[in-house]
Amino acid sequence: MNFEAVKAIYLFEMARTRRTLLQSVVSPVISTSLYFIVFGAAIGSRIQEVEGVSYGAFITPGLIMLTLLTQCVGNGSFGIYFPKFTGTIYEILSAPVSMVEIVLGYVGAAATKGMMVGLIILATAALFVDLSIAHPAMMLLFFVLTAITFSLFGFIIGIWAGNFEQLNLIPMLVIPPLTFLGGSFYSVNMLSPFWQTVSHFNPVLYLVSGFRWSFFEIADVNPIISLFMVGLFLLICLGVVAYIFRTGYKLKN
Repeated sequence: MNFEAVKAIYLFEMARTRRTLLQSVVSPVISTSLYFIVFGAAIGSRIQEVEGVSYGAFITPGLIMLTLLTQCVGNGSFGIYFPKFTGTIYEILSAPVSMVEIVLGYVGAAATKGMMVGLIILATAALFVDLSIAHPAMMLLFFVLTAITFSLFGFIIGIWAGNFEQLNLIPMLVIPPLTFLGGSFYSVNMLSPFWQTVSHFNPVLYLVSGFRWSFFEIADVNPIISLFMVGLFLLICLGVVAYIFRTGYKLKN
């Protein structure tokens, strides 16, 4: 394993965050604070509690997941797409660097940036609501696995995308609706039986449910099943990345 190569890619990607601090960190924090003001104050005044938890605290795990997914997918996709766009990807592919090292560098940086913003959101949430984490180890496990999985997913999108429109298609038009409809701001138990069944086909439901369970021990889905679904999606993403590098899909041509 060429750790110097991994370190070089990782530090290069992390340096981009320092250059775009307002966009990368400040903007998500302000957006999340507005969610707390609008949903926590306006709606929370009408919905006092959900399953014994104050509404402001109830939506906190969902808001963290919304931010984490968006940041990881966005950072993962842009990180690999920009070298493709500029042509520098061929310098990386021709260097004595393995595909595993390339993935570790780009995905590691994307996951780190997503988790940094997620932790800032968690600290911001503590200013608005009283939070308690019932299972810190499970919270960190869901947090880290989700960051890695969706950074890999973003990496795949960045390789697949042929232009900036395609690059933003899934992060902007697919991830947010899935997150909003995945129980981020409500419990799916509040829905009719038909829509509860439909919600279980939304993969984000398992992420939000498992993450919320680690805070309050309440969940729409068994946390073991949620953890299994996260691991399954991670394995699928790893399989797709392995296929891309084995065939050279959109890299060698």
